[in-house]
Amino acid sequence: MDVYAGLDVSLESTSVCVVNAEGKVIREGKLPSDPDAIELFLAEWGVHLKRVGLEAFSFSAWLFSALDDKGLPVFCIETRHTKAALNAMLNKTDKNDARGIAQLMRTGWFRAVHVKSREAQALRVLLAGRKALLGKVIDMENMIRGVIRPFGLKVGEVSTGKFEARVRELVAGLGELEQIIAPLLAARSAMRFEFARMHRMALAAARNDKAVRRMMTVPGVGAIVALTFRATVDDPTRFKKSTTVGAHFGLTPRRYQSGETDWSGRISKCGDEATRAMLYEAAIAILTRIPKSFKLRLWGLRLMKKKGLKKAATAVARALSVLLHKIWVDGSTFRYGAGLKGGRLARA
Repeated sequence: MDVYAGLDVSLESTSVCVVNAEGKVIREGKLPSDPDAIELFLAEWGVHLKRVGLEAFSFSAWLFSALDDKGLPVFCIETRHTKAALNAMLNKTDKNDARGIAQLMRTGWFRAVHVKSREAQALRVLLAGRKALLGKVIDMENMIRGVIRPFGLKVGEVSTGKFEARVRELVAGLGELEQIIAPLLAARSAMRFEFARMHRMALAAARNDKAVRRMMTVPGVGAIVALTFRATVDDPTRFKKSTTVGAHFGLTPRRYQSGETDWSGRISKCGDEATRAMLYEAAIAILTRIPKSFKLRLWGLRLMKKKGLKKAATAVARALSVLLHKIWVDGSTFRYGAGLKGGRLARA
């Protein structure tokens, strides 16, 4: 008798539900979120255990890998699909969520999520940490600008390296204000130093990755854009066609068709938000800051005249994701000239 299990995982505990092929609950329980405890709970079904499902979230990647190493037929399922299925239940509890996930495993009505390798996860942590530090530095600088403005002091436009000297010059001789600003500038300086260190780590990671270096041959694609794309995709072979990458990052329009109604809306915005933002920024650079013309830029400029900058940049970002994936898979580099919409791919 085939059986299917659903796991509703939290940081401390996991609700487990096991159902048979007819959907009848045959065992339930609440366990610590520990792979050994879960394996022991499911061990009695052996080869009859067909699928074990858990919902994707930050903690599930570790648990998925641990259960997979133990030989369990585990699947990490997409959050949107799980939410849509579980919304049919009247009461939301951990027990009911585990039941719902078990039924998804039994019916097969789910989409498995790619669980990233440890290398890709470490790279994402590096990029997320770098972004967080940069945001905090900018927040600190804006706060310093704001607190001295009531005193009639304006920092104005100043480079990053001259910001501290400019602020100290403004508050010099103002007694208490000078003493208050000093620790704020010290904190800003410390954060700038740590941000620079993380940025150097990111650049080193880009230099040591051949695929990333090839992606950086595309105009407008720098180390951070290429690293973000690399860390999110992780395994390029999981996409059978490069043209599906844009949809994976939510850069294709939604469609609604029912009876006589058929319309396309805004982009879906599904998938990884950080990668989508990086591709969009690279597309903006291609359309507004790259001086040399190539097919992707010319196509985007024509589209911009008809649809505006935002829609054109979205379309270019989608085409750029396809181009980066092709470069990664083919082992090629970008060259200006004819060929693909983005230029010509030359074998490395």
